[in-house]
Amino acid sequence: MPVVHEGTLVPTPGRILIVASRFNQLVVNQLVTGALEALGRHGIPEANVEIVRVPGAFEIPQAAQKALKTGRFAGLIALGAVIKGETDHYDHIAHSATNGLNRVAMDLGYPVAHGILTCNTTDQAMDRAGLKSGNKGYDAALAVLEMINLFGRLGS
Repeated sequence: MPVVHEGTLVPTPGRILIVASRFNQLVVNQLVTGALEALGRHGIPEANVEIVRVPGAFEIPQAAQKALKTGRFAGLIALGAVIKGETDHYDHIAHSATNGLNRVAMDLGYPVAHGILTCNTTDQAMDRAGLKSGNKGYDAALAVLEMINLFGRLGS
């Protein structure tokens, strides 16, 4: 029987960083609310959470990298909303944000939860921010808590 390593949703002693975009703020604010709710329900006091606001999804990885390099945080929740328009700008921003977050996670070795919505319409984004399909900010917070715990179990 193989050894299985899996994280659990226990409170982490470290600080949690949320980097959230201001663009599509109506949607993103709902994601932030969901993330804070999940963290609170799992024993993380708001005093142990810091929120950094950036202009848009493209800037999230930049701010995340800068903040994580301080060593003050146990993990990152990235929250934003990229909504498809009439040009291919959507594709470039979504791709750059995702690749940037992956680089931050891999290069710095921190748990990173990707909570940047990529939707065709504002209605779809609102649904994923808590209107109909749960709240992806809540889900991202659970993912980062589990990964922080898993990283602790795996050791340095």
